[in-house]
Amino acid sequence: MAAYVKRAAAIFGAKVTLVHVFDLYSHASQLYVRPLSEVAEEQQNLGREKLDSFLKSEFPLGEAPRILLSGDAANRIVQLAKTHKFDLIIMPTHAGFFRRNLLGSTTAKVLDEADCPVLTTQHVETISPRRLEHREWACAIGSDTDSERVLRYASEAAEAVHANLTLVHVIPASGPDLLVESDLQERLQSAKRKAASRRMEELQSTAGSHALVSIAVGPIKDILTEEAHRLRADVLVIGRSPQSGVLGRLRDLSYALARDAPCPVLSV
Repeated sequence: MAAYVKRAAAIFGAKVTLVHVFDLYSHASQLYVRPLSEVAEEQQNLGREKLDSFLKSEFPLGEAPRILLSGDAANRIVQLAKTHKFDLIIMPTHAGFFRRNLLGSTTAKVLDEADCPVLTTQHVETISPRRLEHREWACAIGSDTDSERVLRYASEAAEAVHANLTLVHVIPASGPDLLVESDLQERLQSAKRKAASRRMEELQSTAGSHALVSIAVGPIKDILTEEAHRLRADVLVIGRSPQSGVLGRLRDLSYALARDAPCPVLSV
């Protein structure tokens, strides 16, 4: 991810801060035979040494601050982002474990709690994201009141990297338990498409966006991942609920899309 992050920072004129959180209690066995203060000091010294030597050529110590913290990784990252007013958290994800256990991962907790946008990626242990000189971005857009905020962010960010932006709006298909005649179903879907098209025009007019629009009917997550594949999108922008917690961000598709999307996902 180093080249990707460095180029992104250059394009947006941003400063990169490297953050590492170590869990003192992952070394709990040592606490039975050694004083807590001794183990804590040792782990802090080791963490500092590793962090200061990490990616020195890409992010020189004098240019990129390095912050070492201890405790629960997700909580400390979220709190640090709030305190320092970070504009973006980038969290490369690990192969295998991330996709199978996203809901219990540090990434999932950060997605649920962070106020600022979060960029997650594919299996960066085996796949590096394409450089930011790409040209295709996709943005998942609903019809709710929060859609304007998401669209405005996606439009401004895509313009900054000179990328084409396609808005993808998905109309959920009728459930299998709804017995509707085929001609009536077609008329209903046609009406929904027209209403969605008008809504997309309204949102774009308000946000000052001129993106292409793709409207599809079907399972939301499946359609969005398919469209990202079809467009060969380099980034998929999605909205997260402004509210955190079980009744807020946990309700949306952020986790499923971050897990299954074929490209980096920018959750705003």
